[in-house]
Amino acid sequence: MGTLRDVKCGQQVQVTKLTGSGAVKRRIMDMGITKGTEIYVRKVAPLGDPIEVNVRGYELSLRKADAELIEVK
Repeated sequence: MGTLRDVKCGQQVQVTKLTGSGAVKRRIMDMGITKGTEIYVRKVAPLGDPIEVNVRGYELSLRKADAELIEVK
């Protein structure tokens, strides 16, 4: 499908791959976003930054730059 940044509000997707490296990738994984995780996109700000999602039962806000590193289907 693409990256989490491309997902529309109200859609649910599954993580297929995390791109990036080092501390950024580690921070995303520490937030609970790993391969196979279901993510529901709740809200997208008017200018697209940040994106509010539900992951593993909690709400999380992500920057567009971080959302581009998360490939989903």
